[in-house]
Amino acid sequence: MIRLSLIIATYNRAEQLMVTLRSVAAQSAPASLWECIVVDNNSSDNTRNRIAAFQGEHPHLNIRYCFEGEQGLSAARNAGIRRAEGDIIAFIDDDERIVPDFITAYIELFDTQSDAMSAGGKIIAEYPTGRPRWISRYTEQPIANPMDFGEVVAPFPKGRIPGGGNMAMRREVFERIGLFDTTLGRTGKRLLGGEESDLFERMASAGMSCYYVPRAVMYHIIPAEKLTAEYFDRLAYNIGLSQRRRAELHNRIGALYIGEIVKWCATIALCLVHRPAQSRYLVKLRRGITRGIVRNE
Repeated sequence: MIRLSLIIATYNRAEQLMVTLRSVAAQSAPASLWECIVVDNNSSDNTRNRIAAFQGEHPHLNIRYCFEGEQGLSAARNAGIRRAEGDIIAFIDDDERIVPDFITAYIELFDTQSDAMSAGGKIIAEYPTGRPRWISRYTEQPIANPMDFGEVVAPFPKGRIPGGGNMAMRREVFERIGLFDTTLGRTGKRLLGGEESDLFERMASAGMSCYYVPRAVMYHIIPAEKLTAEYFDRLAYNIGLSQRRRAELHNRIGALYIGEIVKWCATIALCLVHRPAQSRYLVKLRRGITRGIVRNE
């Protein structure tokens, strides 16, 4: 009986996807308890052939291929949800690797915490080319979203939500509040986000509990192309766009602008205690987010 469906949405990352799938294949949980649904979101590289080859190399695993032609991470994840057979639905991304106990940790969490409707695990940033000196804990957040709240299972910290590349929900969540909003989330190479924040906000409004699962560890692999100034500027701008769209959905534009003013004050204060290179990127981050909020394209 399949207990957990692991969904991986992928777009033109065939080589990196193999790293992710190898970590999935190394899971300690019995193969009869889980499935992995790889959603090919209209890739133009050899993703489909690489997945087929991987399936052939691991015939004992329930790895399923799914094609979704509607471009966008939210659309791809929704396609995976519709095909999932497990009562637990977990998500990782195609630029990660997970530890062998990842699936076991989530199954045990939902089996022991009857009130848990969603959960998220530990996220560790991994820099194959080295961690740049300009990165601080604040500028690392939008790039890698590192997350570590200790080694004890507990309700998720107030004001925080699981990372999109390491989260799980009971199937009931989607039956009660709906799927991911396809007007939010990344589309192709566009770095729009906010779909996970929107989903967890809807869950919170419905009174659904979320737990932190320390044994569900994911390593987020950050390649050199995600550490360029150009990528960082695009990322910050699209964070602003995402925040604006979510504010419009929930009728809180005024609060968004007030919050941005407060964050600018905090940014200036942080610049006083960080190295010059780190301070420059703190300002770049805030400036880009503000541009996205104001321009609202």
